[in-house]
Amino acid sequence: MTDRELSAGLLVVGGGLGGVAAALTAAKLGCQVLLTEETDWLGGQLTAQAVPSDEHPWIESPHISSGYRELRTRIRDYYRRNYPLTAEALAEPALNPGLGNVSRLCHEPRVAVAVIDELLAPYVSAGRITVLYNHVPTAATTDGDHVTSVTLHGPGGYVTVTAPLVVDATELGDLLELAGVEHVIGAEAQSETGEQYAAEVADPLDQQAITWCFPLEYRPGEDHTIERPASYDHWKTHVDPFWPGPQLSWVKIDIKTMGGRENRIFEVDMDVPHAADLWHFRRIRARSQFDRSLIDTDISLVNWPNVDYWEAALVGPGTDKDRALQRCRELSLSYLHWMQTEAPRHDGGTGYPGLKLRADLTGTADGLAKSAYIRESRRIKARFTVLEQHVAVADRGPEAGAEFFPDGVGVGHYNIDLHPSTAGINYVNLEVYPFQIPLGALIPQRLRNLLPANKNIGTTHLTNGCYRLHPVEWSIGEAVGALAAQCLTSGTEPHAVADSAQLTEDLQRVLTGTLKVPVKWPDGIARTRPSQAANPTPVHAAPQPRAKAS
Repeated sequence: MTDRELSAGLLVVGGGLGGVAAALTAAKLGCQVLLTEETDWLGGQLTAQAVPSDEHPWIESPHISSGYRELRTRIRDYYRRNYPLTAEALAEPALNPGLGNVSRLCHEPRVAVAVIDELLAPYVSAGRITVLYNHVPTAATTDGDHVTSVTLHGPGGYVTVTAPLVVDATELGDLLELAGVEHVIGAEAQSETGEQYAAEVADPLDQQAITWCFPLEYRPGEDHTIERPASYDHWKTHVDPFWPGPQLSWVKIDIKTMGGRENRIFEVDMDVPHAADLWHFRRIRARSQFDRSLIDTDISLVNWPNVDYWEAALVGPGTDKDRALQRCRELSLSYLHWMQTEAPRHDGGTGYPGLKLRADLTGTADGLAKSAYIRESRRIKARFTVLEQHVAVADRGPEAGAEFFPDGVGVGHYNIDLHPSTAGINYVNLEVYPFQIPLGALIPQRLRNLLPANKNIGTTHLTNGCYRLHPVEWSIGEAVGALAAQCLTSGTEPHAVADSAQLTEDLQRVLTGTLKVPVKWPDGIARTRPSQAANPTPVHAAPQPRAKAS
C-alpha cells in the first residue's frame, strides 16, 4: 500500500557515510537528491553505530579527498567552538578529543551527526537534497534491467519513489535482495576466487561478527549497575572454540590487544595518553583535554572482542535477523553487567559499579548505539571483483604495491581485517598495500541504473575486510555520487561510462579536479607497507588466518 509517491533525480537509500557522500557529491554537481535513512541520525558507522574512525597512516596528509578532510576539520572545529578545551588542546591543529589510539580523531558520535547536518544544510535549504529519516526500504520494482521504483515505510506510512538512478547505501545491501540484483553473501570458495586464504567450500552463512557498541564513563564510588539481561547466564558460561576462557571475562582483551599480558583497563591512570588497553584504544573523550571543573571523566567506546556476536548470521537462507540482533544487544548488555558486578578487580575485589552508560551520547533509551555495527553485507556481482591477490602483501610480494586500476575512482587503505565469523572462523588479518577503488567494482553485472555505496561493492568476503572502513566508504560514496551526476547530466548510464575509456577519464577529471578526490596513490606511498609508514594508525593484531572451530 502506498500513501504517497515521490520522484527524484537520484534516490540514495541509506544514510551512512557512503550514502551521505554520494548525496552530497551529486548535489554539489547540480543533482536533485532524495536521501533516506532508517534511523534519525545520518552517518552510519560513525554515528548511529557509534564506531570511532578506523583510518590509515596517511589520513592527515594531502592524499585524502577534500570532502573527507572537510568532515574531519569540521569535527575538530565543532569542539573548538563548543567545548571547554584546555589551552593546549585548543592550540593543537590535529586535535584528537578522545586521544584514542585507534585513530587520530576520536570523538563523540553526536558531534559527527551535527557536522554532517552542517555539511548538508546549504543543499537541503536549496532543495537539492531532501532527507527522509526513519524510513526503511520494503520493496522494489524492476522492468528488465532497470529498477523502476523503491517503496519505503516511515512514520507517515508508505512512500514509493521513482528515480532514473538508485543508490543502495544500506548497511546490509537491502536493495540487492528487494530488486533481485545478482549478489553474493558470505564466503566464496577458493576455487571461485583463487584467494589463498579463502574458504575451501563456499558458505553464504560465513559472515563477519556484528557488534552492538556503547559508550561508557567510569565514576568510582557511584553505582550505575544495569539490570541483569535475560541471556546473561548463557554468555557467562559460553566459551568460543578458538579463545580460551568464557565470553564474560578479561581473557579476550588480554590476548587480542596486549599479547597475553594482564588486563590493565582500570589500573592505568586514565590520563596516560596512549596506554596499551582497550579503554584508551577507543576512547572518545579524554578528560585531560578539557576544563576539569566541567568535564571530569573519560568516555570510552566499547567495541571490544568480548562483544563480537558471531552466533548467527543476519542475512541468507534460514536466518532470523531480528533474533540475531536481539541476541547481539543482550551480549553487549551482559558484558557490561558482568563488568559492573563480577569482573575481577585489580585491587582483589569484584565489579566496577561506577561504569556508567551514556545514553545521551547515543540518543537511545538503553545507552547502546542506535544500530549494530555491521561489518559485512550482501555484495553485488560486479563487472570487476577486487580479490586478495590485488591488494595483499603476501600475494603481491615485497614493494610490489597493490594492483593498479586504470579506472580508479578513489583510494583507501586498511588491512584485510575480519572478525570471527558465523561459521566459527577465527580472526583474519592480512597486511595490504594502499589500494584503489576500481570503477568496475561499482557496476553491477546486469542492473543498469543501480549503484552500491556501502559494503556492498564488488569485493569478496576477504577484501570486504579492507574496503569496509570509514574513509573508504566515504570515497566509494563520492565516486558513486560523481558517476550518478555524470550520467544524469549527459543522459547516459553507469555501464556506458565504464565501457568507455573517454567517459571514465571524464569522471576521473571531475573527481580529481572539481572535487579534489585522489584516484591513485603517489608511487612512494603505493609501494609502502603500512608497517613502514611514518606514525602508522594502529590496526588490530590477530592470530593466524582461517582457523576454524572444531
